[in-house]
Amino acid sequence: MPTVAHVVTKLVTEKPFLHEALRRGIINHAALAEEFLPEVRTTVGHEVTFSAVNMAIRRLSERLAQREVEHVIFDKDSDITVRSHLVEITLFKSAAVQERIPELYRMIDMGRGDFLTITQGMNEVMLITGARYRERMLALFEQRSVRKVIGGLSSVSVHISEQAAQDSGMFYLVTRSLAWENVNIVDIVSTYTELTFIVMERDTGKTFDLLKELIGKRA
Repeated sequence: MPTVAHVVTKLVTEKPFLHEALRRGIINHAALAEEFLPEVRTTVGHEVTFSAVNMAIRRLSERLAQREVEHVIFDKDSDITVRSHLVEITLFKSAAVQERIPELYRMIDMGRGDFLTITQGMNEVMLITGARYRERMLALFEQRSVRKVIGGLSSVSVHISEQAAQDSGMFYLVTRSLAWENVNIVDIVSTYTELTFIVMERDTGKTFDLLKELIGKRA
């Protein structure tokens, strides 16, 4: 039989924005307890008092705040790199598409800092590169191989700590902050200690500022 604390935690976890509001301490515990009380009683299967639910919410709020302090995402001297004027090309995966992939690397001039990332899915291949390569890349593939092209993108990359790379919930902690500010994340590209957010160009400044704020918390 689940406990009151378990049910409350589950209800909060299922609602990311509620989770964030509770962590920030900007939600009324008593009002939330009143809302949760009927469902907690039903799930637990016996009479539960308002005080028990309210206490569970308060303790969860304290744990969330403490967890935020303990979780090291970025090194305090992490750099943020921004690249604008990017395009994302999604292709249907096929033998013909795979044969063309090596040509993409020959096309891009990495020496001058050009951006290229290739992600292989089960049924799709995604390319993200500078918008100036858009037409040249599309010319490599048959039109029927192209599923979607999204322009007007930017990448915002930041170095993450090795500890964070091994911890659970690292992606959630960052994406939650961006979602809270209505930043639409088009894609996420990551390596062991580098995290790159692909966003619409209109959200570039906001994304940069939010990541800078998170880094500042570790200074």
